[in-house]
Amino acid sequence: MRNRLAPIPTPRKNFLLRLLILTLAVSTTGYAQPPASWHDPSKHKVQFVTVEDGVQLGVLDWGGTGRPVVLLAGLGFTAHVFDGFAEKLTDSYHVYGITRRGYGASSRPASGYSEQRRAEDDLRVFDALGLAAPVVAGHSIAGNELSQLGIYHFDRIAGLVYLEALNDGTDDYTDYDALCTKLPEAMQKGPEPSPAELRSFPAYRDWRARTDGISIPESELRSEFTENADGSVGSYEIPENVPEGIMGGEHKHDYSQIRVPILAIVGYPELPQDQIREHHLTDPAERTIVEAVFGTYVGMTKNRIKRIKSAARGAAVVELWGASHFVFLSNEEDVLREMRLFVKGLHE
Repeated sequence: MRNRLAPIPTPRKNFLLRLLILTLAVSTTGYAQPPASWHDPSKHKVQFVTVEDGVQLGVLDWGGTGRPVVLLAGLGFTAHVFDGFAEKLTDSYHVYGITRRGYGASSRPASGYSEQRRAEDDLRVFDALGLAAPVVAGHSIAGNELSQLGIYHFDRIAGLVYLEALNDGTDDYTDYDALCTKLPEAMQKGPEPSPAELRSFPAYRDWRARTDGISIPESELRSEFTENADGSVGSYEIPENVPEGIMGGEHKHDYSQIRVPILAIVGYPELPQDQIREHHLTDPAERTIVEAVFGTYVGMTKNRIKRIKSAARGAAVVELWGASHFVFLSNEEDVLREMRLFVKGLHE
């Protein structure tokens, strides 16, 4: 099997899936655990919470004092994606990260991936840890869990932080998807790592940093992929039913029913002129398509902002132009600043 990078096969969410997760098919053999020589440098404790018979979720506890802040990862990722970022919040808050069912060291049951069930899982973790009125921050697909908590369990939380997480079943991707099919083929497929870039997790991490412009913690990559006997990056570990169950169970949310304070941090992707320069596009028609795709996405994002501002207690929205979808990695300083201001403004 040749090395390749490809988005999880789900219709309708082309833009998100290109940014949310890359699945790597490089080998059919490997080891699920990293070698004894590798050590996770992040200063967190690891524990497991039973949320249902036979289902345990992995929870990272970075420590700290003050109001609890709980971090929820995007589709395809574990709480380890916040390693580094989370530690910078511990001077003011007690910071936790929950890895949802299906990923990392959490259980992988055959069912239970609806957003309602995932939100219930989060509540059971809150109960087990004794968390009172936490601020919950979620990236990407975790926005669905945030909305569930804010609409149906607002009495359990102090506030919500949407980290590039305003997409939900309300979005209509018809025009966007149609335009994306007209992009140059190289832009639709994306880059592929060479064998040398897969020889080790540090090498693969460096390649992702060069191609994606963000530095994903090695601990996160080791949670997603097996490791071959020679130390190279192996196959993607997550069975297809997990992302399919998550993506198939989302629905529209009436944001006006959210009754807690909201901070929404919105990132706009690489600007058209930068994409044109990066891909050396000289054909006027191709340039026009790139600009049209970006413009359509901006329009969709503006609609999302309008919807979230209808929340019962309003929403503070921060827009970051040129930011990655992983806004807490590409614009860490901005996100940390805005989160601190938001949490400081909440009533005890």
